[in-house]
Amino acid sequence: MIADRLDRYIARNVLGAILVVQVVLLGLDLVITYINDLGDVEGDYGALQVFFYLVMRLPWRFYQYAPVGVLIGALIGLGGMASSNELTVMRAAGRSLARILWGVMKPVILVIAVVLFIAEFVSPSTEQYASAWRLEKMQGEGAVLTERGGWQREGDSFYRFGAIRVDNVVLDLTRYRFEGRELREAVSARRAVWRDGGWVLENVDITRFVDGRTEVTHQATRPWQTELTPAELNRLLRRVETQAPSELWAHARYLEAQGQDATQPLLYFWQKMLMPLTMASLMLVAASFVFGPLRSVAAGTRVFYGVITGLVFKYLQDLLGPASTVFGFSPAWAVLAPTLICAALGFYMLRRSG
Repeated sequence: MIADRLDRYIARNVLGAILVVQVVLLGLDLVITYINDLGDVEGDYGALQVFFYLVMRLPWRFYQYAPVGVLIGALIGLGGMASSNELTVMRAAGRSLARILWGVMKPVILVIAVVLFIAEFVSPSTEQYASAWRLEKMQGEGAVLTERGGWQREGDSFYRFGAIRVDNVVLDLTRYRFEGRELREAVSARRAVWRDGGWVLENVDITRFVDGRTEVTHQATRPWQTELTPAELNRLLRRVETQAPSELWAHARYLEAQGQDATQPLLYFWQKMLMPLTMASLMLVAASFVFGPLRSVAAGTRVFYGVITGLVFKYLQDLLGPASTVFGFSPAWAVLAPTLICAALGFYMLRRSG
């Protein structure tokens, strides 16, 4: 009974610190981003709309800051208990280090569950809605969903897409069809509309390359036979890092089926799926700072080292991501390697302190 109360007490302290850190990080990010985005004001997109747009993006920001929030929150929560000698009393009363760490891990498990839920069901929708809402305010109704185009290969054809609108209308589409290495046909359409389960091209110019000459024809409409659905095009043209794990996995499978490199969607997929291990390893590092070589330093110093550790961890993942493309190793290792390094470092310092 007493053991359960101690677990709840530790969990309450750590969870409270994590939530405070998250609120502070989100608040600072909101203020800084708001000031920066005021330069984008135009049309019906005013200062108040900028604020609403950033509020709609808070779930995505919460997901981004969650690992750092866990690291610093655990440092502050445990550090406060260490400064008041509560951890010393627990250890003197026979409370093992492993049991204290389990008490710390309980709120982290709750945070992990919330973060995974947000990554799969909340932030992809809010990011898409926020982008569409912002662009509609700036450009009026019928605004494009993305501000950038994209290229896609399918069989012997290469596609260039200008953008896709909120109502699943593709703007400025061009298809280049090859036979071997020779370009045989170029089809340019002002837009493509999804109707009755299929695509219809509108305002189409067709250029065929035959025997050293070109034949140009124009059609008002033309069916477009493709495996690309509106959902797949949304995944293609939206920012990869904001997509749900299930979307990233489906997009990676599609790219692999087309014989294309799927490293980028797989990298973000593994980042999201391995988030529990990432947070657990950072929690171990935080605990090792409190129980290990930094237990006698000021709380501010521990937080400083925690921030440095979090930055190093993030930069290491950011470097290994492109490296997985260059050197050909699995994107999962680009995510897992920094996590294992953090976990090993945490275990090592905890064993030395134990």
